[in-house]
Amino acid sequence: MKPRVMILLGSSSDFAIAKKAIDILETLCISYDIKVASAHRTHEKVKKIVTESTKNGIEVFIGIAGLSAHLPGIIAANTHKPVVGVPVDVKLGGLDALYASVQMPFGAPVATVGIDRGENGALLAAQIIGIHDEDVRNRVSSMRDSFFHKVQNDEIDLLEKLEGNYYSPQLLDISEDELKNGGLAKEDTSEELENLDVAIIAGSYSDIKFAKKTTNFLDKMDISYDFSVISPVRYPKKFENHLKKVKNARLFIAITGLSAHVTGAIVAYTEKPVIGVPCSIKLDGMDALLSMVDMPPGVPVATVGIDNGGNAAILAGEMLGIMNTDIEKDITRFKGNIECNQ
Repeated sequence: MKPRVMILLGSSSDFAIAKKAIDILETLCISYDIKVASAHRTHEKVKKIVTESTKNGIEVFIGIAGLSAHLPGIIAANTHKPVVGVPVDVKLGGLDALYASVQMPFGAPVATVGIDRGENGALLAAQIIGIHDEDVRNRVSSMRDSFFHKVQNDEIDLLEKLEGNYYSPQLLDISEDELKNGGLAKEDTSEELENLDVAIIAGSYSDIKFAKKTTNFLDKMDISYDFSVISPVRYPKKFENHLKKVKNARLFIAITGLSAHVTGAIVAYTEKPVIGVPCSIKLDGMDALLSMVDMPPGVPVATVGIDNGGNAAILAGEMLGIMNTDIEKDITRFKGNIECNQ
């Protein structure tokens, strides 16, 4: 059995975080390998692992590291396959590792998840593989159902402990399907777009300048996409109807500033990969970055650097290129051109 996911640890002390990822991959029946290699102390070993693994058919890399977490970036520099970064809290609450992982320059994106979120790193890797593997996608969907039932059971346990005199519970007139699909029942239908590679949603017209970087590179790779500007906060019904329309997209890109509700609204609805681009509308984009990347277990966002719409497009191409040789060639050529022009 050939591994599909390669997990690299910057240090053996990161294994507790890796164990979260391993448990998810085992549950989803996805083969994997794991190595320990430091980006700084064993640089050539990292390069050798990545180049050989890429040749041998690894589909997704997961880099887990703390401190100056350059490991995911070094992986991304040496492969055209998607790289998931899991920053580890060793010092500074893990913020040093988070920034080192997510703030990559154009051409070497790292799909960064929350600090210590090994489970989300593995789930994101599974979502990426699920783009072209229906069996994996179905297993991911079943796992999301299990997260839903855990929340439901937690609510039941909590409510059984309530003894307030004025506690007055209401009955919700909503089906389980609606609850599990962001209020969108499976029988709901609309004008769905077919054969769509990427659905891009910006939260505000002020985000369009960042979205143009994304659409420009998707155009160059002949990747089909739909682009819309809809706020789930200002226009929740319109947003809901749009998600029905683009539900068949292979992956999503959310481009948004401020408190980044767009990404949260999308990941609540789909089991497909969601790439997030935080925008510097206020606070230099830190509010958008932190609210986007720090997602709870079960709903990862593949976050790229602030304002880096170009890296979102490259990352989308890497995801789609796993089983599409034309896109794979474009990604390889783009990365080669960037290196030559430095």
